[in-house]
Amino acid sequence: MADDRRHHSLFVSPSTQDRIQGVLSATVVLVMYGDYECFQSANVYRLIKVAQQQLSPSFEENDFCFIFRHFPQVQAHPHAQRAAEAAEAAAAQGQFWQMHEMLFIHQQELGNGYLVEYANRLGLDISQFLQDLSRGTYVDRINADIEGGLQSGVEAAPALFINRIRYPDRWTIEQIMATIVAASD
Repeated sequence: MADDRRHHSLFVSPSTQDRIQGVLSATVVLVMYGDYECFQSANVYRLIKVAQQQLSPSFEENDFCFIFRHFPQVQAHPHAQRAAEAAEAAAAQGQFWQMHEMLFIHQQELGNGYLVEYANRLGLDISQFLQDLSRGTYVDRINADIEGGLQSGVEAAPALFINRIRYPDRWTIEQIMATIVAASD
């Protein structure tokens, strides 16, 4: 039992329930467990975006899929859980990726007032957004992401899986691109 947390593969398969850019049938499926208040999560997300842009001329549309799953580390990041809930509340209004981007850009400003400001900037229905947050509508979804991460051996964000295999290395743009290209062969 002591070794259960040392998994090196993704426990919960990618599905339509995930937050997805691309198609699930892509040759390369990259799953990131992240925390909006975590500096390293923001850096890894930026590296992934750069890799997507640099590889897009040589990759077909169905070659690459990016999935983001929540892994707020509330002990270290007091606003991370609420930020994840805000992202999900935005998702309910078709704006997950826009809010996702906003939260990583402004990760030092994740208090409730800021979250409402970001929702307003995105043109969300603020009344619905606030109701979703006050009711904890998306807590179970976030907890499911966390549980899936724990079952996959994730102990902290960020954590990356490429084609279900865990990559615990410290990442550079060169490493990410090389790993994605190798996984596409």
